[in-house]
Amino acid sequence: MTDERQPIRVLVVEDDPVAADAHVLYVGRVPGFVAVGKAHTAAEARRFLDRTAVDLLLLDLHLPDGHGLQLARSLRAAGQQADVIAVTSARDLAVVREGVSLGVVQYVLKPFTFATLRDRLVRYAEFHAAVGEVSGQDEVDRALAVLRAPSSAALPKGLSGPTLERVTGALRQAPEGVTAAGVAETVGISRITARRYLEHLVEAGRAVRSPLYGQVGRPELVYRWVSQGR
Repeated sequence: MTDERQPIRVLVVEDDPVAADAHVLYVGRVPGFVAVGKAHTAAEARRFLDRTAVDLLLLDLHLPDGHGLQLARSLRAAGQQADVIAVTSARDLAVVREGVSLGVVQYVLKPFTFATLRDRLVRYAEFHAAVGEVSGQDEVDRALAVLRAPSSAALPKGLSGPTLERVTGALRQAPEGVTAAGVAETVGISRITARRYLEHLVEAGRAVRSPLYGQVGRPELVYRWVSQGR
C-alpha cells in the first residue's frame, strides 16, 4: 500500500527566500512527500546533501553561485543519485535535453501553481514506486510513460483530454516545430483554441516555444515537443 511507503524526501533549492518557503509549503501539501530542507545556493545544497539523505531535488536552475545543471552534474560525479525536478523560467530546448542526462525527470516552468507542482510530484511518486519492481519492458515503458504523458486529470477549465491528445499528436509529428495555425489546421480547431492547448503543454514542460522572425509585423510563435529520455 502507498501509505506504508517511506515518504519521498525533497530538498528545495531556490535562491528567492519567499519562493523557497512557498515551495516547501507546496511539497508538504502533497501526500507521500516531505520537504527535509531548503537551500538558497548550490554550495548550501551540496553541504545539505553531504549530511542528509534526499530522494528528490526541487531545483531552481538559476542560482547565485552557478547554473542548476552544473550543480546536478557535480552531484552525479560525486555519486549522488537523487532525482531532479527542475524549476525554471527559461524555455530552452537545449537545456531540457542536457537535463535529461543529469537526472532531471520533470520540468516546472515559472510561474506555476500548486496544482501544477502537485501533478508533477504525483506522477514522480508513481514512477518512483515502480523503480526496482519492474519485470519486463512493458512495465518499464509504463513507468516512463507516467513521467512523459501530459495529464488530463488537472486540465484547466475549457480544455479536454481527447483534444489535448490530438494536439499532442500533431506537435510530436512536427519535430522542426509548428505554429498554432498549423496545429489548428491539422486538428480541426480554431487557432485560438490550438494556442490554449499548446500553452498548456508549455506550462506542463512538454513543449517549448520560440519566436519565428523574418516576417512583417509581430513574430509568430513556433512550438516544439520536448522529448524526455528519447
